[in-house]
Amino acid sequence: MLRIILFLVGSFYALTASASSGVWLLIDTNALKIEVKKGEQTVDIIEGIAIGRSGAGQKLRRGDDITPYGEYRIGWVGEKSSFHRFFGLTYPSVQDANNGLRKGVIDKYTHSNIINAHLDNRVPPQNTPLGGRVGIHGLGGASEKIHKTMNWTHGCIALTNKQIDHLSQWVNTGTLVKIK
Repeated sequence: MLRIILFLVGSFYALTASASSGVWLLIDTNALKIEVKKGEQTVDIIEGIAIGRSGAGQKLRRGDDITPYGEYRIGWVGEKSSFHRFFGLTYPSVQDANNGLRKGVIDKYTHSNIINAHLDNRVPPQNTPLGGRVGIHGLGGASEKIHKTMNWTHGCIALTNKQIDHLSQWVNTGTLVKIK
Protein backbone atom coordinates (compact mmCIF):
# COMPACT_ATOMS: atom_id res chain seq x y z
CA MET A 1 0.00 0.00 0.00
CA LEU A 2 2.76 2.46 0.92
CA ARG A 3 4.56 1.88 -2.39
CA ILE A 4 1.38 2.65 -4.32
CA ILE A 5 0.90 5.91 -2.41
CA LEU A 6 4.50 6.92 -3.04
CA PHE A 7 4.10 6.19 -6.73
CA LEU A 8 0.90 8.23 -6.88
CA VAL A 9 2.44 11.20 -5.10
CA GLY A 10 5.46 11.12 -7.41
CA SER A 11 3.17 10.88 -10.43
CA PHE A 12 1.06 13.78 -9.21
CA TYR A 13 4.04 16.13 -9.26
CA ALA A 14 5.07 14.94 -12.74
CA LEU A 15 1.55 15.41 -14.09
CA THR A 16 1.20 18.81 -12.50
CA ALA A 17 4.45 20.02 -14.04
CA SER A 18 3.63 18.89 -17.57
CA ALA A 19 -0.10 19.63 -17.60
CA SER A 20 0.03 23.05 -15.98
CA SER A 21 -0.29 26.15 -18.13
CA GLY A 22 0.66 28.36 -15.18
CA VAL A 23 3.96 29.94 -14.29
CA TRP A 24 6.75 27.75 -12.94
CA LEU A 25 10.50 28.10 -12.40
CA LEU A 26 13.37 26.17 -13.91
CA ILE A 27 16.57 26.66 -11.92
CA ASP A 28 19.67 25.78 -13.91
CA THR A 29 22.46 25.24 -11.37
CA ASN A 30 25.12 24.91 -14.08
CA ALA A 31 24.26 28.13 -15.91
CA LEU A 32 23.37 29.83 -12.59
CA LYS A 33 20.07 31.19 -13.87
CA ILE A 34 16.35 30.97 -13.27
CA GLU A 35 13.97 30.66 -16.20
CA VAL A 36 10.44 31.80 -15.50
CA LYS A 37 8.24 29.56 -17.63
CA LYS A 38 4.61 29.67 -18.65
CA GLY A 39 3.90 26.21 -19.96
CA GLU A 40 7.01 25.47 -22.04
CA GLN A 41 7.61 29.11 -23.04
CA THR A 42 10.32 31.10 -21.23
CA VAL A 43 8.87 34.48 -20.25
CA ASP A 44 11.76 35.82 -18.14
CA ILE A 45 15.34 34.92 -17.24
CA ILE A 46 17.23 35.90 -14.10
CA GLU A 47 20.97 35.36 -14.38
CA GLY A 48 23.77 35.52 -11.85
CA ILE A 49 22.20 33.45 -9.08
CA ALA A 50 24.24 31.70 -6.39
CA ILE A 51 23.71 28.17 -5.07
CA GLY A 52 25.13 26.04 -2.27
CA ARG A 53 28.83 26.18 -1.43
CA SER A 54 29.09 22.47 -2.27
CA GLY A 55 27.22 22.82 -5.57
CA ALA A 56 24.00 21.07 -6.53
CA GLY A 57 23.02 17.41 -6.40
CA GLN A 58 21.27 14.94 -4.15
CA LYS A 59 21.03 16.55 -0.73
CA LEU A 60 21.36 13.87 1.94
CA ARG A 61 21.87 15.68 5.21
CA ARG A 62 21.43 18.93 7.02
CA GLY A 63 24.51 21.13 6.75
CA ASP A 64 25.94 19.62 3.56
CA ASP A 65 25.68 22.98 1.70
CA ILE A 66 24.19 21.23 -1.37
CA THR A 67 21.34 22.74 -3.38
CA PRO A 68 18.98 19.81 -3.99
CA TYR A 69 17.99 18.63 -7.45
CA GLY A 70 14.31 17.89 -7.82
CA GLU A 71 10.80 19.24 -8.10
CA TYR A 72 9.38 21.33 -5.31
CA ARG A 73 6.70 23.92 -4.73
CA ILE A 74 6.91 27.24 -2.99
CA GLY A 75 5.49 26.30 0.38
CA TRP A 76 5.62 29.69 2.09
CA VAL A 77 6.64 33.27 1.44
CA GLY A 78 8.68 35.17 4.01
CA GLU A 79 8.38 38.89 3.32
CA LYS A 80 10.25 39.86 6.50
CA SER A 81 13.29 37.65 6.13
CA SER A 82 16.88 38.51 7.01
CA PHE A 83 17.43 37.67 3.32
CA HIS A 84 15.02 40.44 2.22
CA ARG A 85 12.46 37.94 0.84
CA PHE A 86 12.39 34.16 1.23
CA PHE A 87 10.39 31.73 -0.91
CA GLY A 88 10.52 28.48 1.08
CA LEU A 89 10.49 25.24 -0.91
CA THR A 90 8.67 22.02 -0.05
CA TYR A 91 12.00 20.28 0.59
CA PRO A 92 12.34 17.42 1.44
CA SER A 93 10.22 15.94 -1.34
CA VAL A 94 8.78 12.43 -1.47
CA GLN A 95 11.78 11.36 -3.55
CA ASP A 96 14.19 12.96 -1.04
CA ALA A 97 12.41 11.10 1.78
CA ASN A 98 12.54 7.79 -0.10
CA ASN A 99 16.27 8.24 -0.77
CA GLY A 100 16.89 9.23 2.85
CA LEU A 101 15.03 6.18 4.18
CA ARG A 102 16.78 3.83 1.77
CA LYS A 103 20.20 5.21 2.76
CA GLY A 104 19.44 5.16 6.49
CA VAL A 105 19.56 8.94 6.93
CA ILE A 106 15.98 9.12 8.28
CA ASP A 107 13.82 6.61 10.11
CA LYS A 108 10.38 5.33 9.09
CA TYR A 109 8.62 7.79 11.40
CA THR A 110 10.32 10.82 9.80
CA HIS A 111 9.71 9.33 6.34
CA SER A 112 6.02 8.94 7.15
CA ASN A 113 5.78 12.55 8.40
CA ILE A 114 7.30 13.87 5.16
CA ILE A 115 5.03 11.70 2.99
CA ASN A 116 1.91 12.65 4.94
CA ALA A 117 2.73 16.35 4.66
CA HIS A 118 2.92 16.04 0.87
CA LEU A 119 -0.29 14.00 0.72
CA ASP A 120 -2.03 16.74 2.73
CA ASN A 121 -0.48 19.55 0.59
CA ARG A 122 1.41 20.87 3.62
CA VAL A 123 5.02 21.98 3.96
CA PRO A 124 7.02 18.92 5.04
CA PRO A 125 8.90 18.95 8.37
CA GLN A 126 11.82 21.36 8.13
CA ASN A 127 13.92 19.97 10.98
CA THR A 128 14.79 16.49 9.73
CA PRO A 129 18.29 14.97 9.31
CA LEU A 130 17.80 15.63 5.56
CA GLY A 131 17.74 19.35 6.29
CA GLY A 132 15.10 21.94 5.60
CA ARG A 133 14.48 25.63 5.11
CA VAL A 134 15.72 25.44 1.53
CA GLY A 135 14.43 28.30 -0.58
CA ILE A 136 14.97 31.12 -3.02
CA HIS A 137 16.02 34.33 -1.33
CA GLY A 138 17.64 37.72 -1.66
CA LEU A 139 20.80 38.99 -0.05
CA GLY A 140 19.35 41.07 2.73
CA GLY A 141 22.40 42.93 4.03
CA ALA A 142 24.93 40.47 2.56
CA SER A 143 27.62 41.56 0.11
CA GLU A 144 26.57 41.77 -3.53
CA LYS A 145 30.27 41.65 -4.44
CA ILE A 146 30.69 38.21 -2.81
CA HIS A 147 27.40 37.06 -4.35
CA LYS A 148 28.75 37.81 -7.83
CA THR A 149 32.02 35.92 -7.29
CA MET A 150 31.05 32.62 -5.64
CA ASN A 151 28.37 30.14 -4.65
CA TRP A 152 27.91 30.90 -0.98
CA THR A 153 24.62 29.54 0.37
CA HIS A 154 23.96 26.57 2.64
CA GLY A 155 21.81 24.98 -0.09
CA CYS A 156 19.43 27.75 -1.07
CA ILE A 157 19.22 29.70 -4.32
CA ALA A 158 20.26 33.32 -3.81
CA LEU A 159 19.53 36.39 -5.91
CA THR A 160 20.21 40.06 -5.34
CA ASN A 161 17.49 41.97 -3.48
CA LYS A 162 16.48 43.66 -6.73
CA GLN A 163 16.25 40.27 -8.49
CA ILE A 164 14.15 38.66 -5.74
CA ASP A 165 11.78 41.66 -5.83
CA HIS A 166 11.50 41.19 -9.59
CA LEU A 167 10.88 37.44 -9.22
CA SER A 168 8.12 38.06 -6.68
CA GLN A 169 5.81 39.33 -9.44
CA TRP A 170 5.83 35.84 -10.97
CA VAL A 171 5.58 33.48 -8.01
CA ASN A 172 3.48 32.69 -4.99
CA THR A 173 2.71 29.82 -2.68
CA GLY A 174 2.21 26.69 -4.77
CA THR A 175 4.43 27.70 -7.72
CA LEU A 176 6.31 24.71 -9.15
CA VAL A 177 10.12 24.91 -8.95
CA LYS A 178 12.35 22.46 -10.83
CA ILE A 179 16.02 22.43 -9.86
CA LYS A 180 18.45 20.77 -12.25
